[in-house]
Amino acid sequence: MTKPGDRVRFAPSPTGFLHIGGVRTALYNWLWAKRSGGTFVLRIEDTDRERSTQASVQAIYDSMKWCGMDWDEGPLVGGPNGPYFQTERLELYAEFTNKLIDRGGAYRCYASKEELDAERLRQKEGGNNFFKYPGWWRDKGPKDWIEGKPYVVRLKAPKSGVTGWNDVVKGRIDVPNDVQQDVVLVRNDGVPLYNFGAVIDDLTMGITLVARGDDHVVNTPLQIMLYEALGATVPKFAHLPMIHGPDGQKLSKRHAAVSVTEWRDAGYLADAVLNYLVRLGWSHGDQEVFSREELTELFDWEHCGSTPAKFDLKKFAFVQASHLRSLPEAELVPHVRPFLPEDIRDVPSDASLALAIGTIKPRATTLIEAAQMVDFYFREPPTDDDKAVQKFLVPDAVPHLTALREHFAAQSDFSRAALETATIAWLESRNLELKHIAQPARVALTGKSQSPGLYEMLEVLGKERALTRFDRGIARAAG
Repeated sequence: MTKPGDRVRFAPSPTGFLHIGGVRTALYNWLWAKRSGGTFVLRIEDTDRERSTQASVQAIYDSMKWCGMDWDEGPLVGGPNGPYFQTERLELYAEFTNKLIDRGGAYRCYASKEELDAERLRQKEGGNNFFKYPGWWRDKGPKDWIEGKPYVVRLKAPKSGVTGWNDVVKGRIDVPNDVQQDVVLVRNDGVPLYNFGAVIDDLTMGITLVARGDDHVVNTPLQIMLYEALGATVPKFAHLPMIHGPDGQKLSKRHAAVSVTEWRDAGYLADAVLNYLVRLGWSHGDQEVFSREELTELFDWEHCGSTPAKFDLKKFAFVQASHLRSLPEAELVPHVRPFLPEDIRDVPSDASLALAIGTIKPRATTLIEAAQMVDFYFREPPTDDDKAVQKFLVPDAVPHLTALREHFAAQSDFSRAALETATIAWLESRNLELKHIAQPARVALTGKSQSPGLYEMLEVLGKERALTRFDRGIARAAG
C-alpha cells in the first residue's frame, strides 16, 4: 500500500500584498504536496483585525491563482477541516484553551496592564532589558480566578531541560527551556495569538509537516511545548532560508519588487517567477531553468540550503527570458496581448500576433518588451523615431527604396524564404549588398532603426501593407 504524502499548509496573514518570500514558502509546500502525493492546505490567519482586509485576502487568492498553485483544501474550495479563516474558529480555540488549562499546560493570568508595566520598569531598572513575566498566576487555579475581571491565558512553559527537533532543512536544533517564558497564548478578548492559533489549526487540520521561513525558528520550541502539553503528535518542521537583497540585507522595495503581482504586471511569466523563487534556497546540480513539471518531479528537502539566498535581478531576468523563448509563439499570444496598448490590443488575429512574436522572441526578456517590439506591426502608421527618420530617410535613399519597393511589388510569394532568395538574386544583379539598403528599408517599414530581420518583417506585414509603408518612407525621404 502506498504511504500517503504529507499534509502541508500555507497560512498567510491578509495584511497587505503577498510578498515573494511568502510565495516561495507556498511554492515549497505546494511542490512537496505534489511530489509526495500529499495535500496542500491554504489557511488565512486573519486574527489581526485592525490590519486584515478583504482586499488583502483577494490579493492572496489572485497571486496564488496567477502562480498556478491550486490548493486542495481551504477558502473557495472547502474541505473537511474548515472553516479556513482563523476569525471563524474562535469557538474551537476556546475549547482547546480550556483543555490546555485542564491538563496543566496553561493558566489564566489576571495581572493588569498597570501591574505589568510597573514590573517591566522594575526589571529594566535592575539591568534586565528583556522583560520576563514573573509567574504571578502560574501556580493558581480555578479557586483563585476573579469573576468578571479580564484575563489572558499563558503557557506554563517548562523551566528546565531542552526542547528540540530534527529540522528537515537545518538539522538538529535544541533550545534550553530556561530561556523561554510563559508567553500569552490568548488575549483577554478570546482571540489567540499566533503560536496558539497556528498549533490548534495545524493540529486539527492534520498537518504533518510545517514548512516556513527561518524567522519562525524562535516560535518552534513554544509550539512543540503546546503539542506536548496537549498530548498531541508533534509534526515535522522545515525552516527555509531567508531571502536577502544583493547587499545581504533583508529583501525590501529598494532591492526589487517584492509583491508577486508586481512581477506579473512587469511582464514576467508565472512559471519563470516560480522557477526563480524555487532556486532561492533549493538546487538540483547546476541546472537553473526548470519547467513546472520538472519541479514537481525533482523538488526535495535534502537539497534545500540553510543559509540566506540572495535575490539577483540579472539571474531573474535570465530565467524569465529563458521561459519566454521556450514557449511556442501560439502559447505566448494570450500572455502578450494584454500588454499591447489598448488602441491596437484587438487589431491582430491570434495567428498574425503569433507570427509577429516569432520575429522578436529571441530579443525579448519580458512580455512588456515583447508587446513593445511587435507594436509597429499593428499600428498604421508606425510610431516614428525622429532621429532614425532624419538619419536614414534622406534624398540619397530614394532611388534604392524605390527600386526595392518595385522589386517587392513584383513578388507573388511573400514568405520570408521566398523573399530572401529573390532579393539576394536581385541585389547581385544590381551589384549591391543588403547593408546598402537595409537601414532605410527598416526605418520605412517600422519607423525605427532597430527591428527584426527584413524578410521576417515583410512576411508578417504582408505585401499590401509593406508596399504602403515603402510609399510613405519614400515620400518622407524625398522631403
